[in-house]
Amino acid sequence: MPNPDGDSPAAYDAAAYDAKVLRAFLRDGRLVSIPAQEKKRLAILRYVMERTFAQDREYPEREVNELLREYHEDVATLRRHLVTSGLMTRAGGVYRRAG
Repeated sequence: MPNPDGDSPAAYDAAAYDAKVLRAFLRDGRLVSIPAQEKKRLAILRYVMERTFAQDREYPEREVNELLREYHEDVATLRRHLVTSGLMTRAGGVYRRAG
């Protein structure tokens, strides 16, 4: 199947995989559960990060919790996974998108 966006086949496969995971774990924009499998969890975390956190902004923990609550009640787990996956950094209770 040709790639409609002109990206590399690997990028296209990753986008297709992420879309499949999102369909399985999101209902009406909320997570039905947080995936245990790391690859699936990363797809979910990338989705949440891209739609929730601006690149050049700091977020206090309280605001991070409020934003993540839109996706799932277990904000502590989502927050921890965002940091341990390297998608966000935390220093002194302040969160930022990584890199």
